Amino acid sequence: MQSSTITASYLTRYRRLTEEARTPDTPGELLPVTGAQRRFLLTRRMDPAGRPALVPLFFSFPRGAVDLDRLRAAAGYLAALHPALRARPEVRRGVPVQRVVAARGWAHRVAVRPGERAAGALVRALGDWPVDGPPLRFFLASPEPSPQVQGDGAGSELLALVLDHAACDEQSLGRITEDLTHAYDHGLGPYDVPENEAAAELTGYREAVRLQLAAEERASGPGPLAYWARRLAVLRPPAPAVPRDAAPGTGAALHRLPLPAGGGRAVAFPALLDGCAAAARTLYGAGYTPALGYPWGGRPAAAAPVLGCFLNTVVHPATDCGPDERTTAWWDDLDHADAPFDEVVHAARGAGVPWSGHLDGVLTFEDLHRRPPLRLGGATGHETHVDDRPLQAPFAVSVSYGTDLLVRMVWQRTAVPDGLAEDAFAVLLTTLRTAYAQNPAN
Repeated sequence: MQSSTITASYLTRYRRLTEEARTPDTPGELLPVTGAQRRFLLTRRMDPAGRPALVPLFFSFPRGAVDLDRLRAAAGYLAALHPALRARPEVRRGVPVQRVVAARGWAHRVAVRPGERAAGALVRALGDWPVDGPPLRFFLASPEPSPQVQGDGAGSELLALVLDHAACDEQSLGRITEDLTHAYDHGLGPYDVPENEAAAELTGYREAVRLQLAAEERASGPGPLAYWARRLAVLRPPAPAVPRDAAPGTGAALHRLPLPAGGGRAVAFPALLDGCAAAARTLYGAGYTPALGYPWGGRPAAAAPVLGCFLNTVVHPATDCGPDERTTAWWDDLDHADAPFDEVVHAARGAGVPWSGHLDGVLTFEDLHRRPPLRLGGATGHETHVDDRPLQAPFAVSVSYGTDLLVRMVWQRTAVPDGLAEDAFAVLLTTLRTAYAQNPAN
């Protein structure tokens, strides 16, 4: 008997499409999408402007250090090398797919308006993201020189390295900064990628997507989906926030915590979940069990380390429980973490869980040791954080593990009052400090 899961149905429709749609008017190889890509493409279709979920990194460089033409060529080199960076999303006969097309580099200068900060100009440019174009783009903004800063080229400018989330995950970011530094230093462009190397990358990408979908199909069986239906039965999501009469944009809070003695990994992931759950309960109040989401996963064990989107969004109920109970539940969740998000939502709703699939908060964790610094010529970019970007949930927590633990929380001001958000952030930090004290060598 054929499975009726979303993943199995998608693969059947994709195979039928590729058998019937071999026409010369659509150049480029047609590949299926992973479960995460499927979700991002659906989100894109539901956006009134058709905008994708974006992953931006912002770097401050000395004024005049970035050569846009050289950067554009280097971006083209990366796209020629990595199929995920020249793939375009399509929906063919109702089937989401990705088509691998010719490489294209994109690097533009953004004009900074009078009285506007460079960061504001970049956020504005991201909001105007053209639908057509490569998934990797660069935007450079130079503020007007300050009279207080002397000398030619004094001051700095801001570079945004921006990716369509359907083309990348955390593992991809490290290879992008490394390959970009190499291509820029050597003046490489799209025609400098050897054909055999490009072909090997395409073969590796095709196989990685196939392996990922096979893993997702296995994780979409009756047992795993029944697990998620039981696991999420405790969800009691808050009602959608009524837009407040507040300034648009986002609020933000940031704090750095020292690394534990011995230089071990900063805080176990369950402690971060515990802190975010406590923050969510502070935001939404008693009587609710909000749904948190966090990205998890990597390439399948047998897959090449190609660029792409091989993660999944795992759902975590923000229950009021002890850290030991949360840790045990988290380990159980990881045994079922390959189940695609849309499968999990469908299973929960089918079991009567009152949850639409909306996330009340998002947690991301990045190990900066896995991402080389971005060097363009003789200058090293200093990564900085820019707020006022669109959020996928009312609040989001991002944690970066580098020389210390950088904890940031951002929130939608029209949904969450600043004072309440700051209280929730304080609860988050207290939870993390407690975890430090109890487990100093995590």
